[in-house]
This record gives sequence, structure tokens and C-alpha cells, in this order.
Amino acid sequence: MKKSLLILTSAVFVLAGCQDDQAPEPTTSTEQFVEIPADVAVDEVMEEQVSTADDGHSANIALDWNGTYVGILPCADCEGIETEVTLNHDGSYSVSQTYLGKENGHFESQGQLSWNEKGSIITLENETGANQYFVGENILFKLDMNGERVSGDLAEHYQLRKQ
Repeated sequence: MKKSLLILTSAVFVLAGCQDDQAPEPTTSTEQFVEIPADVAVDEVMEEQVSTADDGHSANIALDWNGTYVGILPCADCEGIETEVTLNHDGSYSVSQTYLGKENGHFESQGQLSWNEKGSIITLENETGANQYFVGENILFKLDMNGERVSGDLAEHYQLRKQ
């Protein structure tokens, strides 16, 4: 009888020990960036992020978004716009743009950035024209004047990569 009671008690302790309520350890990704195909609308990606934003996983919160992003954006009347955007944790930014092949074509600006309520798009407050970027893992997608992702043959040229 004592042996049965001892085995039963041991089994209860073993089973109780299996019900651990600790949160799983976070995993780290080895990927440098996630590229979203040009034919995928920003709205689709934002809808997906909204479903995860409720649990605190928006670009603003979950990604290491601060840093310097560089690339050459298309230009209507020059060879391209060499662009460098630096985003800071304090909400400030700086932009340096050089219009390639243009004399006196270098411009710099700075200001404050703001996030949309979904935490996936930033707006550079002191800029004129298209001043919004969709924030991805180590990449910024420059949005058009309507806040939409550029599609078509030049879509891949509207990306700035984190350095």
C-alpha cells in the first residue's frame, strides 16, 4: 500500500512539473531583410501586420528600425537620386540627397518622423512631396504620393537598404 501511494504521489509531482507556465524563449532571425514582392500591395502587408500589431509586433516595436538606409532612387530628369535616410530612436531623422549628373544637386534636411497607427509606415514631417516609407526588416520602401507602394518595372528601385 505504501509503495502504491509513493508511486501515485511521484506521478502527481511529475505531471505537475510538466505544466510549466513560462513564456517560450524568443528566437532570433538570421535573415538580413525580408523583401516584399512588388506585386504585393502595401495594404495587404499592412493588414497582415495589423493582425500581429494587436499582440505588439508592429515594425515600430518589433524591428530594429533605427539606423542609416541608402540607395539610388529613380529620377525623372537625372541619372538617379543618391539617397541616405538616417532614423533615430528619439524620433528625429536626417536626409541627404544627391541628384546624380546635376550641378548643385545636393540637398540635406532633418526633422521629426511619425508612425502611422499600425506602426508600419513612417512620415518624414519636414519633407515635401512623397515623404512616407513602409518599414521592413533592414529596408525602407519609399511610397508614392498617395502613400502606396510603387509597383511595376521600377518597383525594386524604390528601396533603401540599411547599412
